[in-house]
Amino acid sequence: MQQATTQAAKRVTVIGLGHMGITLARLLLASGHAVTVWNRTAAKAEPLVALGATSAPSALAAVMASPVTVVCVQDYATAHAILGHADVEAAFAGRTLLQLGTGGVQEARDSDAWARRHGGAYLDGAIQAAPSHMGRADTPILLSGTEAVYREYESLLRVFGGGLTWLGDDPGAAAAMDMATLSYVYGTTLGFLHGARIAEAGGFRVDRFGELVAGIAPSFAAFLEYEAGVIQSGDFTATESPMRISIDATARIAQAARDAGIDDAIPAFFADVFARAGRAGYADEEIAAVIKLLRGPSSIAPSADDERDVPS
Repeated sequence: MQQATTQAAKRVTVIGLGHMGITLARLLLASGHAVTVWNRTAAKAEPLVALGATSAPSALAAVMASPVTVVCVQDYATAHAILGHADVEAAFAGRTLLQLGTGGVQEARDSDAWARRHGGAYLDGAIQAAPSHMGRADTPILLSGTEAVYREYESLLRVFGGGLTWLGDDPGAAAAMDMATLSYVYGTTLGFLHGARIAEAGGFRVDRFGELVAGIAPSFAAFLEYEAGVIQSGDFTATESPMRISIDATARIAQAARDAGIDDAIPAFFADVFARAGRAGYADEEIAAVIKLLRGPSSIAPSADDERDVPS
């Protein structure tokens, strides 16, 4: 039985041939899988056909060609527009959908419900790398959904990247953590770019600034991990970085930007958030207490032993 499952898993369909979808299909072909592809613009399949892929004439034919379909399109709405037809739904029984597009938590849960309703299985994924970084031992991919489905297709997923993290049975977990990590990435990137402008305006080398940031990145990551633990514990007693320090520092950076004629929108935003946290009474608590401001007045903080903790 295990041998039959492994052989069946060699047949894989990829729907969506943007830059990422093409990369996924290429990796599958290179690893010996029999790959069927489909895209609304059929011409995009031609380079993959030249490499040995089969171009399906329709989404229905693509789904029927393999026991597992990898969907990598712009968003979940697009995926539903492709798969949400009576003929495709009728053919989905006994098959698995690996959703590697982009969407929200409820959309992922709805997709899982759709798959179950039509007799299939579902796994939700979030790729946290560019196409050029796929297929590496450390390529990060977040997954969520029924553990048995994840384990069944784990070896297939490792073709796309070795840095797999299964986040639990809730199919919405990957989408949630993808948005959470992207929030960190965009916030960090904007702060970095403003810092680059400070260095530039002061007549200093921006590449040297980049080196300094790279040097502090590991310790800063450890600091943020510590602050996450503070939030989870619910104990905001100042131990590492009292809020008051950041209130003063961000106000100082914003003023320095204005004095230098630099656009101050980014540091002004940071300064405003910390100032509001201070006015809310958190100035002498750990910096992580900003989370209480972000929760809003009507929200209830999760307990320290929240059952939604994700697997390590």
